[in-house]
Amino acid sequence: MNILVLGAGAWGTALAVAFAGRHQVTLVARDAAQAQALASARENSRYLPGCTLPPDLAVTATPTFAGADLVVIATPMAGLRASVEALVRQAPGLPFLWACKGLEAGSGLLPHQVVAEFGATAPHGAITGPSFAEEVARGLPTAVALASADTAFATAMVQALNGSRVRLYANDDLVGAEVGGAVKNVLAIACGVCDGLGLGLNARAALMTRGLAEITRFGMALGARRETFMGLAGMGDLILTCTGDLSRNRRVGLALAQGKALADITRDLGHVAEGVLTAREVASRAAQLGVDMPITKAVCEVLDGRVTPQQVVEQLMGRDPKAEA
Repeated sequence: MNILVLGAGAWGTALAVAFAGRHQVTLVARDAAQAQALASARENSRYLPGCTLPPDLAVTATPTFAGADLVVIATPMAGLRASVEALVRQAPGLPFLWACKGLEAGSGLLPHQVVAEFGATAPHGAITGPSFAEEVARGLPTAVALASADTAFATAMVQALNGSRVRLYANDDLVGAEVGGAVKNVLAIACGVCDGLGLGLNARAALMTRGLAEITRFGMALGARRETFMGLAGMGDLILTCTGDLSRNRRVGLALAQGKALADITRDLGHVAEGVLTAREVASRAAQLGVDMPITKAVCEVLDGRVTPQQVVEQLMGRDPKAEA
C-alpha cells in the first residue's frame, strides 16, 4: 500500500518506521524545515533520538493524496479536526485511520465524533492500545487494536498492516477503544502522583483497578461494550501508561507530586501529555451523563491547583464505604 502518515512527532514517526519496508510510506512533517531536518539526518532528533529512519521512508511537508491508499493521522488530538477537514475536502474517498487519543478540548468530543462532523464517507477507524512510540520505532514487539464501526475495513487493515513486530487486532467497538485510550491518560497522571508520593504498590494497584471501573462506567454510558475494556484498548493501555517510565502522563503526575507547577511541567516535558486536557473534558462529560468518576475529578482538582496531591489522597481514602462495582 501507499501510506501517508500525517504528523512527524514521536508516534507518527514510529508508525511510519513500522510500516516502511512492507509498504510505500511517506511521513508528512509540519513544515519544510522539519521535513528537511528529518530527511537530511534520517533521524527525528527531537522526538525519537537514536532511531534511524529506513532508507525507503520518504519525508515531505507537502502531502499529495493522489495515489495514496491510506492516510494515518498521527497528530495530537488538537490537530485531528484540521487534518480530517483537509482530507475530506481534498480526497473524500480515501480511507484513513487516526492514532490520537483523547477528547477534543472545548467540545469534549471523541475522535470519531469529530470525524462525523465532516460527513466522512470513506472507511475510517482508530489505532489504539498499549504502545510507546520509542519501543515501536526500535522494533520491539507490540500489540494494538484497530477499531472501526466498519468490520470489513478493520479486518482488511489488520491483514494489510500486521507485521512481525507490530501485531494488530480488529475491533468493532470504536467508542470503547477511544474511551480506553483517552481516559487511561488521566489515570496515568493519578498513578504518577501516587508513585511520586511514595504511597506504594498497593495504592497503585488500587488506583488502576478502580480507574478501570471508571473507564468502564464512562464508556458504557457512551455506548461502549464492557468487554472492550478487558482488552488491549482498555486494560492493556491502562497498565502500560500507568506503570511505564516512558509514559508522559505518568511523568506529569510524578512532577506534580514533587510540587512543581503544571506550566513548568508541560514546558519541560517537550511533548504533548494528552491527559492534562482530557481530564477536564472527561470530568465534564461524566457530570453530564451522571457517571461517578472520583479519581478523574481528583486529578482535575490537582491540575487546577485547587488541592495538593497529599490532600487529594486523603479525599479519596476518606470516601464512604461502598460495594465494589
